[in-house]
Amino acid sequence: QVQLVESGGGLVQPGGSLRLSCTASEGTLKYWAVGWFRQAPGLERHIVAALSQPGGGFYYRDSVKGRFTISRDNDRNTAFLQMDNLKPEDTAVYYCAIGQQIDRLRRGDVADWGKGTLVTVSS
Repeated sequence: QVQLVESGGGLVQPGGSLRLSCTASEGTLKYWAVGWFRQAPGLERHIVAALSQPGGGFYYRDSVKGRFTISRDNDRNTAFLQMDNLKPEDTAVYYCAIGQQIDRLRRGDVADWGKGTLVTVSS
């Protein structure tokens, strides 16, 4: 089991930026597809972005396209979610997850989850 630890959440004003990090406990992150999910109060958890293993593809939810960027640094065993032009509707707990493939992550077929980090967008 791979332990994932998210960081970087916090309170930001609308239009601001945050960068979330997800560090894996073992040096195997490069073998997994990585996804970022979010869950707002009263709503279901859904995927917002995913990145395949090196050389693979990307996925972004329509509502975050052009504002969020997912990336990974395999040397640091860490994945990132850069969030720009944040909106109040981006407020949620953000979770990092790993899976076999992007398509499986999109179906919720997740191998391991992080515990989440709270992002609040408010003036």
